[in-house]
Amino acid sequence: MRNKGFILLLLVYILTFGLILDINGVFSGDAAVNTNLIINVTFLGIIGILFIISIFSFIRLNLLGAALIKAAKEIERQFEPDRKNLWPDYRKKQEPFGNARLNGSFARYQKHVAIHADKKGNPARECPVEDYINEEMLHQTGMTWFNSNISGAMTGLGILGTFLGLSLGLSSFSGNDIFTISENVAPLLDGMKVAFHTSVYGIFFSLIFSFVYKSTMADAYDKLAAFQYAFHEYVQPRAATGEERLASMLLYQSNMANSLRKIQELLQGNAKTQIEGVDKIVRQFMTQMSETMETDFGKLGRALERSGETQSACAENFLQMTGSMQKMLESCNVFRDSLEASMEKQKKLEERLSDTCEQIGNELYALYQTRDMYEE
Repeated sequence: MRNKGFILLLLVYILTFGLILDINGVFSGDAAVNTNLIINVTFLGIIGILFIISIFSFIRLNLLGAALIKAAKEIERQFEPDRKNLWPDYRKKQEPFGNARLNGSFARYQKHVAIHADKKGNPARECPVEDYINEEMLHQTGMTWFNSNISGAMTGLGILGTFLGLSLGLSSFSGNDIFTISENVAPLLDGMKVAFHTSVYGIFFSLIFSFVYKSTMADAYDKLAAFQYAFHEYVQPRAATGEERLASMLLYQSNMANSLRKIQELLQGNAKTQIEGVDKIVRQFMTQMSETMETDFGKLGRALERSGETQSACAENFLQMTGSMQKMLESCNVFRDSLEASMEKQKKLEERLSDTCEQIGNELYALYQTRDMYEE
C-alpha cells in the first residue's frame, strides 16, 4: 500500500481544511470575514495547489511502477517453459510495456544493442538495460526536483504564517494605560491564532508529505529493481567474453591444423602411389617391348626410366612441401600456446578489475549512506 500514500495525504488535507473552517465558525454560521480566516484560507489554498501537483506526479510514478512489475512477471512467465534467453523475442518487440516513457526508453535500448552487434546479431560488448531504464527515469517521472522541496516549503509557510500573525497582532496593539491595553487584547489574540494555526498545520503537512513521498519512491525503487533483475537474468543479451573469443580462436587454429595435417597425409600418399605406379608401368612396358623388339626400343626404355626419375624428384619435392607444412603446424601450436598465456593474463586482469569494482561499489555505498543521512 506504499504507492497509495497520496490518498492519505489528500484525506489529511481535507480534514485539516475543514477543521480550520470550523474553528473560524464557517459551519456554525458565526463566520465573519476577518484576517485570521483570509490568511488561513490563502495558505491552505497554496498548500492545496502544491499537493495537487505532487499527487499527479505520484500517480504517474505509480503507473510506471505498475508497468515495470507487470513486465517483470511477464518475463518470468515466458522464461519458465523453455528456460532459454528471451532476447531473440525482445530484440524487435514493439511496445512491451504499457507505458509510453518505458516503451521509448526500451526502443532506444534496442537500437543501442543493434548498433553494437556483430553480423550474427550478438552484441560485441555488454549492453545493460540500466543505462536506459533506471532511477533517473523514476526521478523525472516522480518530479523529484519538485517534491523534494515540498516538505521545506510546508515548514517555511508555517514559519511565515507565524511571523505574519504576530506582526498583525502587534500592529493593532496600542495604548498607554490598562484600559486602552485591555481593548487591544482581542486583535493581539487574533494575530496569535494565525501564528499558531499556520505553524501547526505547516509542520504537520511537512511530516505527512515527507512520509508519503519517501514511501512512494521506495515502492518505485523496489519495482524497478525487480524488473532489472528479471531482465538481466532472462532477457539481456550476453556479450562474448574475452575467454570465449580466445576459445573460438583456438578452436579455429586447431581446425586449421587438422586440415593441414590431412593435406600433408594426402600428398604423401599420392606421391608414393605415383612412384609405385610409374615404376610398375615402366617394368611391364620394358618387359613387353624386350620380348618383341629388344634392340629397337632400348632407347625408349631408358627414356621411360628417366621419366621415372623425374617422378621421383617430384615425390621429393612433395616431401619437402610436407616438411614445410609440418613447420607451419608447429608455428600454429606456438601461436596457440601464446594465446593461452594471453588468456591467463586476461584472467588475472579480470580478477584485479573485479576487486577494483568491489572497492568502488563499497565507496559508492558509503556515499549513498552519507547522502541518506544528510537528507534525513
